[in-house]
Amino acid sequence: MLRIAKLETFANPFVCFVRLTTDSGAIGWGQTSTYNADITATIFHRQVAPWALGADAHDIGALVERIEEREHKFPGSYRCRALAGLDTALWDLHGKLAGKPVVELLGGKPRRLRAYASSMKRDISPEEEAARFLRLRDEQGFDAFKWRIGAECGRDVDAWPGRTAAIIPRVARALGGGVAKLVDANSGFSPARAIEVGRLLESEGVSHFEEPCPYWKLEQTRLVTAALELDVTGGEQDCDLATWERMIGMRAVDIVQPDVMYMGGMSRTLKVAGMAASAGLPVTPHSANLSLVTICTMHLLGAIPNAGKYLEFSIEGADYYPWQEGLFLGDPYAIEDGSVTIPSAPGWGVEINPAWLERATYQCSESPR
Repeated sequence: MLRIAKLETFANPFVCFVRLTTDSGAIGWGQTSTYNADITATIFHRQVAPWALGADAHDIGALVERIEEREHKFPGSYRCRALAGLDTALWDLHGKLAGKPVVELLGGKPRRLRAYASSMKRDISPEEEAARFLRLRDEQGFDAFKWRIGAECGRDVDAWPGRTAAIIPRVARALGGGVAKLVDANSGFSPARAIEVGRLLESEGVSHFEEPCPYWKLEQTRLVTAALELDVTGGEQDCDLATWERMIGMRAVDIVQPDVMYMGGMSRTLKVAGMAASAGLPVTPHSANLSLVTICTMHLLGAIPNAGKYLEFSIEGADYYPWQEGLFLGDPYAIEDGSVTIPSAPGWGVEINPAWLERATYQCSESPR
């Protein structure tokens, strides 16, 4: 038996890394979900670590399920965000013990993955968005792009008047043929408005319409999915497995988009991927920043049989995500011809920057000796 002896967190308000140490001295690194990560670190030590310390590290899924049961009165997002830190550290541990990357533990192989350049900005003009997409196409070889329409939870109100109607044709026509075009509405529209926007998207060659309606109103999204020919996608915010079962069963979307960290880690995300595979649906996960979430997603896509066409790859730098700078040593996210390469080193295949860890707030939970 390999027992979990120590769980340490290194956190700031945006990122929380987890270091897991076994009674043999073996180590695995993971991460909780981003955003309010310092709060998640507290939940990790209060509601995850006590059940994990002393437990057998071998069966990751069973341990995650047991902690869910022990914390059944807290079935929400924060519990899942904290569980992700334990789960991802255990997968890294297993990879390092086996001398294999996680993708191989899952039955896949390290390889190149097509990526789509994902814009996070709504405060950018149609002309500026089109121009930076063309630069990325020419400089880094991207052949798939996603841009933002509507306003986040916007109730049919744009980021500014007329932006959606302007940016869809401007960017789509600038990119031209031979390029995959995706948009994200972030729960911005009513069904009627989403269908109206969807018709415009279809006329401009956009193939992917993400989260058109409030994500928690699955019946609304299903109306949009049934009315349009392009792929309607969603699920990034959802972490409840019963909701996923309902979403997939009712065919609310054409493509499912779980986020490994929001879900609670790889084990729970694999359950969603399995549900989708049984229903014949592809998985194109949400991975909207360059913390560990995108690395984990790369390993996932390299292994599951119903992987979608591409990896979401954020194109935002320090001006938008200053907190993601300096997380890792080297460049695990090097783009070549619009593709990334799944790391081949054991575990996740990345090394967290010691200088970042030194600046973080440290907490430790440890088994009594």
